[in-house]
Parts: sequence; C-alpha cells; structure tokens
Amino acid sequence: MFIDRINIYVRAGDGGNGAVSFRREKYVSHGGPDGGDGGRGGDIIFKIDEGANTLLAFRYKRKFVAEAGGNGAGSKFHGKNGQSVTIKVPPGTVIYDADTGLILKDMSGCDEWVCCRGGRGGWGNRHFATPTRQIPRFAKSGAKGEERNLRLELKMIADVGLVGLPSAGKSSLLAACSAARPKIAEYHFTTLSPNLGVVTAGEGRSFVMADIPGLIEGAAEGAGLGHEFLRHIERCRLLIQVVDVSCAEGRAPRDDLIVIDEELYRFSGELAERPRIIAANKADAITEDRELLASFEREVENRGWQLFYISAATGKGIPELIEAVEVMLRTLPPVKVYEPEITPEELAVPKDDHAVEISRAPDGAFVVEAEWLYNLMGQVNFDDRESLGFFDRVLRKSGVIDRLREAGCTDGCTVRMYDFEFDFVN
Repeated sequence: MFIDRINIYVRAGDGGNGAVSFRREKYVSHGGPDGGDGGRGGDIIFKIDEGANTLLAFRYKRKFVAEAGGNGAGSKFHGKNGQSVTIKVPPGTVIYDADTGLILKDMSGCDEWVCCRGGRGGWGNRHFATPTRQIPRFAKSGAKGEERNLRLELKMIADVGLVGLPSAGKSSLLAACSAARPKIAEYHFTTLSPNLGVVTAGEGRSFVMADIPGLIEGAAEGAGLGHEFLRHIERCRLLIQVVDVSCAEGRAPRDDLIVIDEELYRFSGELAERPRIIAANKADAITEDRELLASFEREVENRGWQLFYISAATGKGIPELIEAVEVMLRTLPPVKVYEPEITPEELAVPKDDHAVEISRAPDGAFVVEAEWLYNLMGQVNFDDRESLGFFDRVLRKSGVIDRLREAGCTDGCTVRMYDFEFDFVN
C-alpha cells in the first residue's frame, strides 16, 4: 500500500521535578539541603530514511511521545534525562503544522531536525539556599515539553516528471530509460502509485525520473485518480508530457495535449509553467491521418515546446530524448526545497493565548508571569548567547515587551520572570 499523506501527534518529554532533601549524616553537623535537579525531557527528532519511499510506517502508529526526565533525588543526585524519539521519514517529506497548515520543515538534503524540545528539569532545593534561607523546603517543577499536531506529506524528489493520460506509455518510458520496473498492462490506471527511476545520460551523468498515475479530463473534480499524486512532481525541474500518437484509444493527440495542460493549470499554475518536453509515444504504430499529426505539431510549436517522436516499446528516439533532457537540466535551477512558512519564534508562542500577568514586586521590579512563558523558559539555555537571543525575539513577537512598556517599564528597570532577572533595555 502506498501512503503519502498522514496526520500524527508528537510530544516531547516533560522535565523531571527537583527534589527537596536534606543531609542527615550523623557526623555532618551542617548538612543543609542537597536536593538534586530533575532530568531533561526527551526531544522529538525527525531523520531521513534513504531506503523508504512511503509513509506506510505511520498507518498504525500516529502518536509519538518522548520519555519524561527523571525526578531528582537526595545527595544531589540528578534525575535521568529522558530518551528522545527519532522518527524516520522518506526523503522529500514535507512537515506541516496541522493546526495552521503552514510548512515547518522540508526533509530534503538535511540530516535531522528537532521538531519538539523536551522540558528542562527543575532545580532541587539546594539551589535556593541563601544565608537568610538556610532550610528551603521547596524545589522547582520540571518544564513541560513541546507538543504539536503534524501533517506529513511525501513529495518525491525527482528532476523530471512524466505526465499524461492513462495508457499513454509513461511507465513503459520509465522502464525503457531506467532500471525501474513499474507494472505495465493494457488497461487504464495500471499505475496506482508514483514510481522513481534513475536515468543514465552518459558517463558520470544521470537524473531521477518520476512516473505518476495518469490524469484524465475532470481530474480537478476528482475524476479518475484526481490530482492526488501530482504533488510528487511539484519539485521537478522539467516535465515530460507523454502523448499517444497512435490514436489507438480513439483520441486526437492535440486534444490529449490540451487536456493534460488544463489539468496541470487547475492543480498549480506554477507547475503548468514548468519547462516541458513533449514525447510523442507509440511512433512505431503511428496513425496514417497526417492532418491529426499536423494539428498536434502546430499546437506544440505554438507553445514553444520541444517535440520528440519515440517508441517506448522499440526504443526508437529514446536516446535523443534523454540527451535533450540532460542538456536542458544543466540550465535549470536545482530541485525545489520548500522553505519554512512559520518561524521558531512563532512556534514558541501559543496560538490561542498570549496572556501574561505583570505586577510590581515590593522592591520595585516588574514581575512577568504566564504558563506558556514558564514552559518556554524551561527550554531556553540562558548561558548560551544564541538561545538568549531567541528568547528575546519571542518576548518581542509575543507582545511581552510592549506590555512592559505600557506598565511603565523603562530603561534600567528590573524585570523578573520566575528565576530569571534582567535589566530592561528598550
């Protein structure tokens, strides 16, 4: 079974809680607090599996939860860090935020991607001991891990995409050009899932070709297999439109050309404008009606496309077609990689609740509190300059800095966010 779109739920592990503990050895007169810190929660990590070409592995498992961090213990024992969960996906998988529909990451040409970060472990009570508070009977709870609803869509990575009506000979062409062996039979919709093949175009030169199930007129309205698989050629740099010129199906080649072009436009204008080569297949059984061919040739010429008469069955014209494709690919931009449509700063701020509470402490400091802010701070390393810069951008984007200004906070004022304190700078 071929599955190329699926929804899943992922959640990173929560941080472990800090411990409240005191030393009680017989000969230690001033033991004091010795509560250990909680462990960090595990992350959710996506990684490319080069051997996979479908999302079938997610058919029965759609919930992925990383291990929570262990709680701290006495004698300054640190809790165990939670085990991360690594999710393997085929190359070319695009990860969307299911709630907003925006792209988070395109798993193409990258090693791995951390989708959700585990919560930081809470501090044990030993961190809260001061000269005036020598017996702290409290510790800090671990921060929550991030969680998301995701939609995974597989968009295969190929340089060239084959499009055409059913039985035009796309699978036969792929088999003739490469070592791929797709199912070939004399009935419509033999191809039910996309196929990939590597085409050798000379010494040290090759490209990847993708064959998708055939389109028919009305595919945009769901006729036939609809537009279901066109996403697999969205990355392609070049399209080869395969047209049956034998007229064995009782259709005029020119009409076939126009039908596919219109269906491509209905799916995506950008895809329809992609550079295109016309492969007039079954030239070994060509029709004797020259007017039909002349009309077809005029249509191709008017649209500015290259035309090659080929026969996937006999191999006629295929070397010339491969050479023309390889020459054209040299001048075209690389395979498309989708850029994220939502920034990490936007992901850190909850979509439905930006609320924060701002109050004044007895010493005049501005105190900022919010549940989402507390969870975010559990994932920020305040000793790292880059991580601190990220935290600053989140505060500005979420409106926290504007709220502080409205509350009367000016340059030099002290701002306190739980256990983090800093001087406000406008």
